Amino acid sequence: MNELINKKCEACRIDAPKVTDEEIPSLMSQIPLWDIIEENNIKKLTCLFKFSDYEQSLVFTNKVATLADEEDHHPQITLEWGKVKVIWWSHKIQGLHQNDFICAAKTDRLYKN
Repeated sequence: MNELINKKCEACRIDAPKVTDEEIPSLMSQIPLWDIIEENNIKKLTCLFKFSDYEQSLVFTNKVATLADEEDHHPQITLEWGKVKVIWWSHKIQGLHQNDFICAAKTDRLYKN
C-alpha cells in the first residue's frame, strides 16, 4: 500500500531537511512511474502522463493544479496535446522534500481515476 497517499504536505521552511539518498529508494518504490532528474544541482521528480487528446490533458492539468492548491505545494506543469509533464521539487530547499513524494503519489492517483 502506498503510504504517501494518506499523508498531507507540511509547510516547508528554508531549513527543512531534504530527503536523504538512503530514503530515496523507499520513496521511489511508492511512485514507480516517476524519475529523478537533476537540473543545476537540484534534484526533482518528473513524470510524463499521456492522453488520447488535448481536452483530457487539460482536465488532468487542472486536477493537478487543484491538488497543488490543496497541498499548498506547486509543481512545474507542461501541457501539450496528449501529454502533461509534471515536475515536483521544493523551491525553498532547492531539492527534494517528502512533500514532493506525497504530491507525486497523489498525482498518480489523479491519473488513475
